[in-house]
Amino acid sequence: MSYIRLVFYPLSLLYSGILQLRNFLYSAGVFHSKKYRIPVVCIGNLALGGAGKSPMAEYLIRLLGAERRLAVLSRGYGRKTKGYRLVETDDAAGDTGDEPLQFKKKYPGLTVAVCEKRVTGIDILKEAHDVVILDDAYQHRAVDAGFKLLLFDYTRLHEPQLVLPAGNLREPFSGRARADAIVITKTDKGITGAEREWALKRVKPHGGQQVFFSYLKYGSLKPLFGGESLGLTDVMPGSRVYLLTGIANPAPLYNKISTLGFPVKHYDYPDHHPFSRKNISKLAEDFRGDKTAHKIVITTEKDVQRLMAEELRETLNDLPVFYLPVEAEFHDSDKLKFDLLLRDYVSKHL
Repeated sequence: MSYIRLVFYPLSLLYSGILQLRNFLYSAGVFHSKKYRIPVVCIGNLALGGAGKSPMAEYLIRLLGAERRLAVLSRGYGRKTKGYRLVETDDAAGDTGDEPLQFKKKYPGLTVAVCEKRVTGIDILKEAHDVVILDDAYQHRAVDAGFKLLLFDYTRLHEPQLVLPAGNLREPFSGRARADAIVITKTDKGITGAEREWALKRVKPHGGQQVFFSYLKYGSLKPLFGGESLGLTDVMPGSRVYLLTGIANPAPLYNKISTLGFPVKHYDYPDHHPFSRKNISKLAEDFRGDKTAHKIVITTEKDVQRLMAEELRETLNDLPVFYLPVEAEFHDSDKLKFDLLLRDYVSKHL
């Protein structure tokens, strides 16, 4: 254990004890947790951000949305509004949060809502929908979701399983026992049997918990201001990439671009960072001053939602800015079983 972690370890023990008491009181029925007749699927993780919840939510949207009247409910992290709100395609990220806005723009016919009180949100949505997906709600114990999907980032499984502030967990590692299924995300596409076994030993699934393995599948680069899409491998060899991110774990994206041989200048901001004109002006100034013959700005689909403010668009307007969509995909041996598990749960609870 590092010196910094050691200093904060007593605080982590105290915080862990408080969280364990809270979970016990919910499980014992002292604190009320509401159940619903309609299927409610909760997606979440134990660690702070970056486990791939948004790509997994979109996977479930594609899996279930064509067959059922589906709604996605999020807290809307970072929004300036309060209470229940339906998300529209012309909303600003400050009104809805970046991830809900991304869902709505990507799937315009989908019902997307934000509400910090998930019970209030579900009570409204349940009348006109068959299934509700709760995005990032594993610790929201006021709702007892019928199916709890817990994600673990494979690239961070080596980290100490400690709660804040000595570690990165939102709640004790024992909280994984509430999950109905576990997905280990961000694995290599060619994950080996030995790597799977190592991951299982780190996650330590309980009893009948099924564990599935997924990876990230990157799409083509899409222009922010119009033009044609561009495959990553079609970018001019030797081009300098100006990578702009405000996500929890940009390492997989950074590594993806770097392994293709592109020199990367990374502008790395915290998750959900509200980009300022100063932030973007700095990137634009560096880009314009770079004498490299071929260069490109790449950001994420989530970050794009916060880059659409007028003053930021004006600063970036004459730059070749592209965003890189990403999808969650399951390995062949897991995909059929996972899809069947979710479809069976929904069918049996309608």
